[in-house]
Order: sequence, then structure tokens, then C-alpha cells
Amino acid sequence: MAGGKLSARQKMINLMYLVFIAMLALNMSKEVLSAFGSINSKLDRANSSFATKNDLALNNLKAKSGENEEFKTAAATAQSASDLSKTLYDYLDSQKEDIFAGNKVEDRLDFESMDKTQYLDETYYKSGKISARGQEFLDKVDAYRNGMVALIGDTNPELAEQIKTDFSTEDVPDSEGIKKDYINYHFVGFPMVSSITKMTQMQNDIKVVENELYAKLLSGNLKALTNINEQNYTTVMTQKKGAFYSGETFDGTISLGRVDESTKPERVELLVDGRPIGDRYEFEGGRVKLKVGSGGVGDHKITGNLIFLQDGKEVEVPVDQKWTTIAKPNSATIAADKMNVVYRGVVNPMTIDFAGLDPNKVNARASSGSLSRKSGNAYTMSPGTGKEVTISVNATLPDGGGPVSDKATFRIKDIPRPTGTMRNDDSGNLKMSREAVGSAPVGAALVDFDFDLNLKVTSFKFKAPGAATVQVQGTRLNAQAKSALRKAKRGAAVQIFDIKAQIQGNSGYKLRKVSPVIIELTN
Repeated sequence: MAGGKLSARQKMINLMYLVFIAMLALNMSKEVLSAFGSINSKLDRANSSFATKNDLALNNLKAKSGENEEFKTAAATAQSASDLSKTLYDYLDSQKEDIFAGNKVEDRLDFESMDKTQYLDETYYKSGKISARGQEFLDKVDAYRNGMVALIGDTNPELAEQIKTDFSTEDVPDSEGIKKDYINYHFVGFPMVSSITKMTQMQNDIKVVENELYAKLLSGNLKALTNINEQNYTTVMTQKKGAFYSGETFDGTISLGRVDESTKPERVELLVDGRPIGDRYEFEGGRVKLKVGSGGVGDHKITGNLIFLQDGKEVEVPVDQKWTTIAKPNSATIAADKMNVVYRGVVNPMTIDFAGLDPNKVNARASSGSLSRKSGNAYTMSPGTGKEVTISVNATLPDGGGPVSDKATFRIKDIPRPTGTMRNDDSGNLKMSREAVGSAPVGAALVDFDFDLNLKVTSFKFKAPGAATVQVQGTRLNAQAKSALRKAKRGAAVQIFDIKAQIQGNSGYKLRKVSPVIIELTN
């Protein structure tokens, strides 16, 4: 595009090419800036996740510090690592805040605008040398690196080497092999979003190191717990249930935290209520399964020792456990959940069970009507004819010692008489305007009844003074009834009676006669 005499048109074309190339370069720069910003955001999220995990691990180590000297030492090491990590992490946070403030960034997600380099160029570097602020940065990184390596010592050489590499502040050779100091190589001449991302990456390295160190401290000290001693181990007793019926065989199992063959005791010295159990036990892996009677009703204790061989010496682990024996049940709990009677025409919820027994082992039947199990010990009862119903219950004991049974009798009552309503008012004597009487629906309600039943009025009769009684179908006055209503005088009492209603969903049940409604006209 250069050389020779160019026309004005050709000069204009060449200028357009230059502008186009500059625009391409600008767009590529913005894409790179956005990519740095995206990486920075992902690292921020990862750092938050690591912070939660590291806090949990540190708290676990602190909680275990009282168990033994190993955990006490590990907790102290972890706390020192946490303090070193927090110092450098917080310092890097302050440096990022300074960069945002120095560049007057308002929108911290507008990465494409974070292309300036001058702030760190002038803050960390001056006249071709590292400034005081730049040296402070290097000193902070050096203090963290040296402190962590010294703290780890020779217990974890891989992690120590990783820290030396990731937090090295030595001179770095560039692409041409020329060595540059750390500040110049990493921060001078780079857009601010690149520098912020670099610092966020360093924070991520801190969290990763912290996480790996805590994991190593936890796993290493858990391995130390495999040596059997009274402080590290306690006996555990498990059984199929918490209480036993008299006459049952107690099937409790006493074991250590580990139950494999390697933790099988050399011998057992146990007492039940102060009496030796003899040979009434057997081994299952590292567990001692007892085969003793459950004893009489009340609490019982197992004491003594499990003796293990360790390095040719006997180690005693003390046993101090207990169980409770209860009497066999001879009565069942049978109760209507809402009342001491059952009502005909509704589904009555009931609870039927034997204390301490699996509901699936309990069977119940009714002398009339229908009794259905819904789930567990929840049943529903729909009475039939008659005045009483008897619920009979039997169950099988888990030890095969024979069935137990019980029964209870409930009175059967019909649904009480419904009350007629107007505008949901069930008082029976109302004062209403002529217009309200003509438009309000007639209803029926079961006042103070324990079940919520939806009643639907199908018909009623209407009587106004001086007019013939009108038969109405539905819930509102028909034209003939409204005509009679218009002839009634102010203060006159009109009647709604012989109200017919039924239960929605159970229209076959015949309700008792609905009480009438008397209304005094106010106009």
C-alpha cells in the first residue's frame, strides 16, 4: 500500500484498511481481557468453596486435639498454617482493592475496560527498579513461603516442594532467555485485569496448600489411632432393639470401633450384673456376641474387660454398658383419634397398636362395618348397623412366645341434626333485607361437630305471611318464592323449613331433619 503516486481514492482505501486492522486488534484485546475476567471469577468461586472446606477441617482438628498428643500437635500445626495463610491472603485482597481504587473502577465486572497498566507499573516499579511497595509484596510472599516450609519440615516433602515452586520470588527468564526480576516479569506492562487474576491465582494456591496440609494431618493422625489403648478406643454395644421382654435372649453385641478380625480379643472377662458370663458368648470377626438371658424387668449392666495382645503384651479395654428389660405387653392401645365414639356415615380415624411391637405384626378386625389399615398403626373405621362395634386386636411377639390379644368396644352414633343457615349464619333467627333473602343461598351446617363434612342443600320450603308455601329446588329462592317475599310486609317473619341436605361424596347416608331458619324482614 506504500510507494508510487496514489490517487485520493486509493489513499482513502488504504486508510480504511488501517482502521479495519486497528479494529481487529482492539476486538482481540477485549476478548483477552474478558477471558482474564472470566478466569478471575472462577478462581474467586473456587476460593470461597475451599474456605468452607478448610474451616471445617481446621475445626475437626481442633475438636480432636483433646483426644491425644498426636492430634494436639496436628491442631497446633494447622492453626499456625491458617494464620500464615490468612496473612498473605488478606494482603493480596488489600492489593487488589488498591488496584481497583487506583484505576477508579466502578463496575468490577466490566473486564473489557480494565486494560490500563500504569498503576502497578508506577506502584511496584520506579526508574527501572523495584519500589518500596514492590519490595513489600516480595517480602510478604517470602514470609509465607519460608514460614510454611519451616512449619511442614520433613513431614511432607512433596507439599513443601510445591510451596517453594508456587511461591518462588526468584528472577524469571523471559521467552528470549533474559532474566527479569519477579515484579517486572509478572506485573509490569500487564493490564490491570491480568494482575488482579494473577493475585487471585496466588490466593487459590494458598487455599489449595492449606487444604492439602489439613487432609494430610487428619489422615496421618487417624492412622495413629490403630494402636489399641484405652484413650483411643471405647467399647460399643449394639442390639436389634433398645428393650427386651422378660424371657427373651439378649442379642447385644459388644465391639470396638473396628470390627474386623484384626481386632478380635485374645480373651474376654465380662460380668452381667456382677456375675461372670462364662462361655455364653461367641466371636463374630472382631465382635463379641453375647448369649445371655435378658434378665428380669429393669436395668442390667455388663462390666469387665476385653483383653488384646499388642507387641506381646496384654492390653485391657474396659467394658461398662447396660440394657433395659421390660415386661411383655398384655394390653393394646386402641383409641379413636378424635372422640370416644365412632360415627356412622363418616370415616373415623383410629390408632391401633401394641406398645413396642412392629405394626406389621398387629392384626385388627371390627365386629361390624369396615376397618382398614392405612399405614403403620393408622386405621379408618366405617361403622355398620347397631349401637356398638367391637375392635379385636391380636399380635405375634418377636421371640415366638405366643400371640397376645385385646379388644375394645365403641358406641356408634349417628351424625347430629344439621342446622339451617343463610349467609353462613347458623343462629336460626335472623334479620335480613328483602333483597338479601332473595339472593342469599340456603345452607346446612353441623355446628360443633368434630368432622368437617360438606353438606349440600337440595331443596327446601318457603313460607311468607299471607301466601301459600312454596316448594323450592336448589339453594336459592325461585321466582314463585320471590313473588311471595315481595308481598310480605316490613317486620314480617318468613320461614325456610323442611330443608333437604346430603353429604357430598356420601349421598346414600340419610341425614337427620335440618332445623328451620326464621328471618325478620328489615325493609
